[in-house]
Amino acid sequence: MANQSRVTIKEIAKEAGVSRQTISRVLNNRPDVSEKTRKHIKEIIAKRNYHPSSIARGIGKGRSYILGVVSASLENYGPSNTLMGLVERANQLEYTIILRVIHNPKDFDIDAQLRYLITQHVDGIVWALPDMGNIRDAILQKINQLTLPTVFVNMHAHPDLMVVDFNNQSGGQIATQHLIDQGYKNIGIITGPMDWMVSRHRYRGWKKALEIASLPTNDQQVVAGDWSCTSGKEGMQRLLKQFSKMDAVFACNDRMALGAMRMAGNLGIRIPNDLAMVGYDDIPEANFFTPSLTTIRQDNKEPAFLAVDMVNKLIIEAEEDEKTIKPDTHLFAPQLIVRESSAIKLN
Repeated sequence: MANQSRVTIKEIAKEAGVSRQTISRVLNNRPDVSEKTRKHIKEIIAKRNYHPSSIARGIGKGRSYILGVVSASLENYGPSNTLMGLVERANQLEYTIILRVIHNPKDFDIDAQLRYLITQHVDGIVWALPDMGNIRDAILQKINQLTLPTVFVNMHAHPDLMVVDFNNQSGGQIATQHLIDQGYKNIGIITGPMDWMVSRHRYRGWKKALEIASLPTNDQQVVAGDWSCTSGKEGMQRLLKQFSKMDAVFACNDRMALGAMRMAGNLGIRIPNDLAMVGYDDIPEANFFTPSLTTIRQDNKEPAFLAVDMVNKLIIEAEEDEKTIKPDTHLFAPQLIVRESSAIKLN
């Protein structure tokens, strides 16, 4: 990747041998700078290809008060809610957001996205693209060259990355343990795409809960969906054919749970009388399913707020030439919301 470090007003001032305030005066065409100094500064600006921020309050600090956000398609509940939280907190801190929505995360140019954000003079980046496929490996190859403060949301922990996420394995385990506690023993799972980190972690939670309870975890109990209602419907049909003893299902998001419940209804299977169901996300409609859906709640605003706070701290730290904040991973705990779809097993 080409050198993508953004030249700062501080660097221009240092090379010119003047203060940042003098650079600001030249940029704003103030008259209180000698022609000799003005010419010298403009030559350095041209040589370094420096493009000043258009935001007046940031000129003196070399800041734009703009954050770059890279997100997945907003059709899914998690990414859209995360973005709402990022925007809300950024507004509170008086940042503007430049959003890059990646519609096909498996095939996009990371370098191009980073170059674009740097040309827009962002102060920092919140990378909110879900960890899937080889994205994490590609990011790790760039991280040492990425000089902008960056915080990752929905990324697997790594010692070189600042990460904010939910404990999805814990969420999957909580959901499955609830079904076990309700008396269910043959529990199927409809995962999301297994190249998504969140899918793998929720699956691991399901498996761990069953293994601790000495209950079966066979391949016939597992089908993969794509987060959509349709894939939940089709997944339920496959599970019923290949796992006839099934008495409960953990669907790894609420939309797939809705599709699964529709298929069950079409086949005359009553929920929860014949089959219990637990979803994930607690979308607003979950309480209005028939029956209402037991699910795992994740307040996506919490990690979003923290991500913006963290990148803001990193920006301030860089401005002050300090480096006290170390890469870390912050995991939020999910919450079980019990409703009608997972009533105690009667037989």
